[in-house]
Amino acid sequence: GGIQNEIAKEAYEKLREIMLKLRTEGGYVPEVGTVLHDIEEEEKEDSVSRHSEKLALAFGMARLQAGEVIRIVKNLRICRDCHTVMKLISKVYGLEIVVRDRSRFHSFIAGSCSCRDYW
Repeated sequence: GGIQNEIAKEAYEKLREIMLKLRTEGGYVPEVGTVLHDIEEEEKEDSVSRHSEKLALAFGMARLQAGEVIRIVKNLRICRDCHTVMKLISKVYGLEIVVRDRSRFHSFIAGSCSCRDYW
């Protein structure tokens, strides 16, 4: 209830704002090919845009102090779309984002990742 819903709402709203900015300024196009094919295109796009690490990132950005690094730990491998989004956010917002997934660390700075897109 209460506070948790407020936090989730804040994260979703921030995520919407971020995704819109990435489309207009970063040229982002959602990669829906990797999501199940039987969902309607728009629904697919919606499910991709709500991956947990994107929400975690949005929440971090909503609470961010200037110059901070956002760190996210994920027990699964980061998906291609989330990887693309993290790179764009690091460029468009000038942020450093560090994601630890199942197989490696990803450090996103200025639109590129330390894994050199090998993940």
